[in-house]
Amino acid sequence: MSESTFTFRVDPALKSAFSAAAKKMDRNAAQLLRDFMRDVVRQQQETTAHDAWFRRAVQTGLDSANAGRLIPSAEVEARFAAKRAATRQRLEAAAE
Repeated sequence: MSESTFTFRVDPALKSAFSAAAKKMDRNAAQLLRDFMRDVVRQQQETTAHDAWFRRAVQTGLDSANAGRLIPSAEVEARFAAKRAATRQRLEAAAE
């Protein structure tokens, strides 16, 4: 694997404290910084993927609504009232 150098400035006290903390973790500063960089990249990829999924889900809902495929609120309320009642019954049966 080819590697490149990443150079940046940091306060000497921070560098010293970071190196000491890394040593206590049986790592060196470069290893921890590489791990941190990988975590940042992974988190950004996950955020981007979630944002894309969310936008698709919202657009699907908007397209459905615009096409007139809607469920009346009374029907939604009735469905969830039935689900709540079933859940209460299961909880009461489990408590007995």
